[in-house]
Amino acid sequence: NFLPWPAIHASTSAALTTWAAYAQHERLFSLPVRPERSGGAAKSKGERNISNVLLFSTLFAFCALSVAQTYPTRPVRIISPFAPGGGNDTVARYLAAKFPEQIGGTYVVENRAGSGGLIGADIVAKSPPDGHTLLITSPEFAINPSMRSKMPYDTFKDFAYISQLASGQFMIACHPNVPAKSAKELIALMRARPGQITYGTSGAGGINHLAGELLQSMSGAKWLHIPFKGAAPAMIAAIGGETECAIASTIGMVGPIKTNKLKGVAVTGNARFAELPNVPTVAEAGVPGYSVTGWYGLYATAGTSADVVKRLHEESRRALASADIKDKLIKAGNEPVGTGPAEFLNFVKAEYAKWAKV
Repeated sequence: NFLPWPAIHASTSAALTTWAAYAQHERLFSLPVRPERSGGAAKSKGERNISNVLLFSTLFAFCALSVAQTYPTRPVRIISPFAPGGGNDTVARYLAAKFPEQIGGTYVVENRAGSGGLIGADIVAKSPPDGHTLLITSPEFAINPSMRSKMPYDTFKDFAYISQLASGQFMIACHPNVPAKSAKELIALMRARPGQITYGTSGAGGINHLAGELLQSMSGAKWLHIPFKGAAPAMIAAIGGETECAIASTIGMVGPIKTNKLKGVAVTGNARFAELPNVPTVAEAGVPGYSVTGWYGLYATAGTSADVVKRLHEESRRALASADIKDKLIKAGNEPVGTGPAEFLNFVKAEYAKWAKV
């Protein structure tokens, strides 16, 4: 049993104040070894100072451990920087439902859509570094620095990297009335009506948009991009006939395609999606070498305790390994990952370098 947060906070503050005053008065880091009495019966001032250093160090270590093990001390916000209903939002809600069982506390998903994920990420960058405001986002996080002349935060300095949660691919789907059943037929339609076939994505400069631009570049057929504030609005627009097609993660596309609200035309990865085995890859459909994959990552604010970051990584990895979440992710075309903070940071840096060239 550990002290509640207010008590820990108060005791830590008091300890810090006492430490500072004592250090100034006693010149703690000057350690004269001069006995106070002849014969050396009493402890030297230096010996007393060393004892007090050890005492205060132990106190601080205890307080840090207590904070990590009593986390969270209030409701945790999980920021999803896209609209509800897309893949990013779905993964966030998986963790928000699982963490209370594993860690305790309350976890609330907040959708802060806009500017390709910048608005939501900026909230986390500027939150207190205590682990009570988390971010779950996708490749846009690594792409935005190359797409924007000015960023409201530093992608690599303003966040504590926790874990890559999962990897996956995307689906190109069209309204049932669009006369194309495969990427090959869609490309032929794009060539017959250059710049007239529209496709919606979660926003300009995002991974879905780049997937569409890459198809245009590699096929030589032109179509028109329509940006939305999330994958779900883009899919809704295609379902309603506002656009002909949409590009979104497989995790969000499964439902609309299985209920025949949309027609799966192609997947963007290197292999077919097991839940929709009749939908070919773009490469299979006549664009060799085409491949675009995605991922989801978990972050906190820079400066968050290393112990809290470690615990969040361990608990997220545990959640991804649980039978229910693992099954949901795989059925939606995603692979659980669960890498650690250092490996995840290096992965995002590599993603940044890759998309900067595009």
